Amino acid sequence: MESPCILLCSIDMNTGHCYGCGRTRDEIAAWTMYSDERRKELMQELPARVAKIETRPRRVTKRRAMKDSNKSS
Repeated sequence: MESPCILLCSIDMNTGHCYGCGRTRDEIAAWTMYSDERRKELMQELPARVAKIETRPRRVTKRRAMKDSNKSS
C-alpha cells in the first residue's frame, strides 16, 4: 500500500495538516481503510497542502537563546 508518510510526523496547528505528508489526523488514522482510489485522490492533493504550510520554526534551546541575547547586548 502506497503511503505519503516520510516519518516527519507533526501537525501544523494552523492548517491541521502534517508537516511531513500533508494529511490530517483523521486521514492518517483512516489511511488503511480508504480505497485505492481515495488514497490516489489524496496523494494528488498532498503536495499542494505541504507547500502551503509555513516552515516549522526550529526549537530554540536555552544555549541558543543565551547566545542570541549576548549578541544583542
